[in-house]
Amino acid sequence: MEWRDEGIILGTRRHGETSAIVELMTRAHGRHLGIVRGGRSRKMQPLLQPGNRVDAVWHARLDEHLGAFQVEPLSFAAARLIEMPVALYGIQLAAAHLRLLPERDPHPGLFETLALIIEHFDDPLAAGELLLRFEIMMLEELGFGLDLQSCAATGSREHLVYVSPKSGRAVSRDAGKPWADKLLPMPGFVSNNRVRAVSVAEIDDAFRMTGYFLARHVWEPRAQTAPEARSGFLSMLAKIAAPHP
Repeated sequence: MEWRDEGIILGTRRHGETSAIVELMTRAHGRHLGIVRGGRSRKMQPLLQPGNRVDAVWHARLDEHLGAFQVEPLSFAAARLIEMPVALYGIQLAAAHLRLLPERDPHPGLFETLALIIEHFDDPLAAGELLLRFEIMMLEELGFGLDLQSCAATGSREHLVYVSPKSGRAVSRDAGKPWADKLLPMPGFVSNNRVRAVSVAEIDDAFRMTGYFLARHVWEPRAQTAPEARSGFLSMLAKIAAPHP
């Protein structure tokens, strides 16, 4: 068995004295693990860092085997990411989300979004927005997609500012006003009413919304809690955005 694909490194762990088990998010083969012979060498360690993009060849005698990777560099993002704590938390958070999915299931949309996130960590608000959309995509891929494009009560596509915690559907300002204290706030950029998030407060509100549904549908049924990297990412985002004295 053999295939070739483009992948983004999510993490590694030791295997024996000289090798490493590498976890990739690949374009066509999903999240996939394999052994890299000599992966702990000085030559290979800089390549096998989270966020780097590689050309990977996987081979094994049988499809169900762990198999081995041969990897060649396509881009070295890790050298840039390691200097930005917000980026380190961000890549850890994305990796934690991807581990909720079955290994080897293809999710090309998540691969492309992860690549965009890595490219935009130098713009924290943009990275926050992309990670938020990554979480919305994760809910969709796990079978708990949200309907954020029209009001659950009126069908309107305008002034969508709430989400129903029961249905996961958007609610307009007027329709939701009587129950505003029971609804989740939804910043305008989430429903594509505005292209970009404009503040960390908006990012926080949006992550509170996705966090509610991830906890309800994913983490709690699996006896899990939110990844520590999630709160770390939001804390670093707030720190970066805070005005300097």
